[in-house]
Amino acid sequence: MFCPSSVLTVVLLALSASVSATPLVQVRELRASLSFTRKLNISGSTLPEIDRARAAGLISKGKALGSGGSSSSSSSSSKRAISRRAASFGVTNTAVTYIASIGVGSPATSYSLLIDTGSSNTWLGASASYVKTSTSKSTGNSVYVSYGSGSFLGTEYTDTVTLSSDLVITNQSIGVASSTQGFDGEDGILGIGPVDLTDGTVFNTNTVPTVTDNLLSQGTIDSEVIGIYYAPATSDSTTNGELTFGGTDASKFTGSISYVPITGTSPASEYWGIDESITYGSSGSNVLSSTAGIVDTGTTLVLIASDAFSRYKSLSGASEDETTGLLKISSSSYANLKSLFFNIGSSKYELTMNAQTWPRSLNSAIGGDSGLIYLVVADIGTDSGQGLDFVNGYTFLERFYSVFDTSNSQVGFATTSHTSDTSN
Repeated sequence: MFCPSSVLTVVLLALSASVSATPLVQVRELRASLSFTRKLNISGSTLPEIDRARAAGLISKGKALGSGGSSSSSSSSSKRAISRRAASFGVTNTAVTYIASIGVGSPATSYSLLIDTGSSNTWLGASASYVKTSTSKSTGNSVYVSYGSGSFLGTEYTDTVTLSSDLVITNQSIGVASSTQGFDGEDGILGIGPVDLTDGTVFNTNTVPTVTDNLLSQGTIDSEVIGIYYAPATSDSTTNGELTFGGTDASKFTGSISYVPITGTSPASEYWGIDESITYGSSGSNVLSSTAGIVDTGTTLVLIASDAFSRYKSLSGASEDETTGLLKISSSSYANLKSLFFNIGSSKYELTMNAQTWPRSLNSAIGGDSGLIYLVVADIGTDSGQGLDFVNGYTFLERFYSVFDTSNSQVGFATTSHTSDTSN
């Protein structure tokens, strides 16, 4: 059963806005950056179990979206080509979450909301009750969203949502929960995924604009782009990342950003899906042939198809650890561990031997032995050929800057100053 308090939590600490202008051409570039902290508190299920359960939900939901089976609306206009609307799945039932203090109403009441790049409804009421103000207006429509092992049922309101002094959204659709399942200590979710995911969630409504849609339409940001930066962390609570709405932060990456289009292969095409192959070492030993998968901030590990996982396990000389569910490797085998190369478009992204290991200072936090070396590549649970054969999760993304560009249906990556860190 999902329990947010028992998983790896990335806690949002501060909101800051950055606005730049080019007076000569009178063009505004509007973006807002959010810093966050990683906090580790894992118990119960192992990381691979949590991530595999999430992957199974991704595949199931993606197939339903691809067939149109997830929508309760019969209107064809509500079914825009979702494969052109990239997304990662919801943070519920995952090992990574983002939590922000979000103001709702006027004067604003603060709520602790999970920031979810893979769902699109914003709602509250799981813990703290909704405080109505002069800007609160009930539409009378019921709202229901299921997140796998979590869900909420409630009534739709429109209200003012304040992310920061520079990020104020008026008339935002929010759900006010009357019942919830699978949430403990959080008030709800701030959904920043594609608008198509709201289809069929609000009674009598095809889709409702997301907070990102409204930030764009109300002129607060000028593009539907989200840039995400992490730095590898070796303690259970450290400020190590930034999420930017409306653009990218050039100070957080090195070189240039390389983009690839959203894959056309279903069900990966329903999310932030890309095509890639994975090879091992400078000799290019095949691990995973070119196939479709997703980039997902809500998955902790790097998940690969079962047949690819077997090849990686053999090449790395690792064995499975019953306690953590992760691969473990001896010191002598680690000394011979080769880099993994993720071949995406015309670019190659290297996960060094160090980047393939779980931070050793955090072994005890995942129930492991402080003296062992664990690897962050895990089995997705199905052989390749499913249309979603890998998930590049947090442990991949902490080594690269990632860009999720809804406007152009593409995903981008760049190296950072931490790509080759040896912190583990």
